[in-house]
Amino acid sequence: MNVRIEPSWKDKLALEFEKPYFKRLTDYVKEAYRSGTIYPAAKNIFRAFDLSTFSNTKVVILGQDPYHGPGQADGLAFSVPVGISFPPSLRNIFAELEADIGIPKPISGSLDHWAKQGVLLLNATLTVAAHQAGSHQNQGWEHFTNAVIEAIAKGKQQVVFMLWGSYAGQKAGLIDGGQHLILKSAHPSPLSAHRGFFQNRHFSKANDYLVATGQAPIVW
Repeated sequence: MNVRIEPSWKDKLALEFEKPYFKRLTDYVKEAYRSGTIYPAAKNIFRAFDLSTFSNTKVVILGQDPYHGPGQADGLAFSVPVGISFPPSLRNIFAELEADIGIPKPISGSLDHWAKQGVLLLNATLTVAAHQAGSHQNQGWEHFTNAVIEAIAKGKQQVVFMLWGSYAGQKAGLIDGGQHLILKSAHPSPLSAHRGFFQNRHFSKANDYLVATGQAPIVW
């Protein structure tokens, strides 16, 4: 199947694109875009992979599914386009970033600058129906994004995986903690941020690990 995705990822994930589940998923997503309002825009479904190539990826931040409000989803987990108000989870991410390493809350909620430095902002489900959180779960996206995590975990060394919340935390089983750094905490959602996301210091821990393993730190 010819999937429009960045070439290095296309090479690493070629077998996934030929599996029956991916054909069923593709048919489901195409019909969803034809019959309703789906986020992100179709051209941005694989945008996270365009900005953070396989070779460039050194940090993975895992979300659950895209924002489902108008104008919010831009193809990167937790990110919103320039000019869009910060959703609550993103607001809490910026609060922790400031508390951890002193970076003040930015003007824009776009996380493109993270992605271009090798931070793969990956949602477990890459599409969602408008105003219906979780509406495209259990259609095959999770199989695909699990394969992405496994490709990174097995094909690279010394990657930082930030797993926020119980759903993301379950993905730790796909990762060898001896080869990579796994950082787990509560989710940044207002419902759970005070139960361990705040003060997790994941941003400084990630950079400390990258520097210790001879890699350039992320300019958060």
